[in-house]
Amino acid sequence: MISAVVFDFYGTLARQVDGPDSYMQAFAAHGYTPPSSVLDEFHTRYDGVAHVEHSVNEETYEAWVRSRLRHLAESCDVDQRDMSSVVDALSAADLEPMIAYPEAAATLAQLRETGLRIGICSNWGWDLEAFLYEVGLLDFVDSAVTSARAGARKPHPHIYTQSAQSLGTDLDEIMFVGDSWEPDVRGPRRMGMAAVHVWRMNERSDQPAPALEPGDHRVGDLTGVLEILGLT
Repeated sequence: MISAVVFDFYGTLARQVDGPDSYMQAFAAHGYTPPSSVLDEFHTRYDGVAHVEHSVNEETYEAWVRSRLRHLAESCDVDQRDMSSVVDALSAADLEPMIAYPEAAATLAQLRETGLRIGICSNWGWDLEAFLYEVGLLDFVDSAVTSARAGARKPHPHIYTQSAQSLGTDLDEIMFVGDSWEPDVRGPRRMGMAAVHVWRMNERSDQPAPALEPGDHRVGDLTGVLEILGLT
């Protein structure tokens, strides 16, 4: 019996207004064009990492974020004379304006109307609530857990456990919904949750979808979650 639905945030409920290549734009503004493969590797490099020592408070966490961005800039051969300004630009890129996907609010509202609890579990910074407010989804959410505060990034088991505890439910009563394969599908399945893979074709036209395993679900947008739960 599903009593709660937990969503990833970025790429699942909301996206940046100007698209997903804000880091590339930050580099380009300073005259650098790193290979896209380097940026792709950076975005998954810390998946599954526990970082409790960096999550004792916001200041300590943000210092760790900045050190990670500096390592990224170094791997892209940024000149030391440009290093500080490039890292500043990368930090600012993480704060670019965001917008909810068109079906997000209505989907969350319908789930809550049926009595399901709604959680967010995201590899994200310290203050996710501000972004949820920005995109108009904060009022639909019962609990928001981020890796910054949890001290571990999906698919580390700790962040899933903390998300379940914050909702007052068991892991096997959660359906996890997200767009990233390991953090949002395989990780939750290993923890006993149901999982729904969000695969928006207009954003993934150049990529093959990972092969589903028995018990997995895949949807083209969030309305598919309602169909899986028999709510349409």
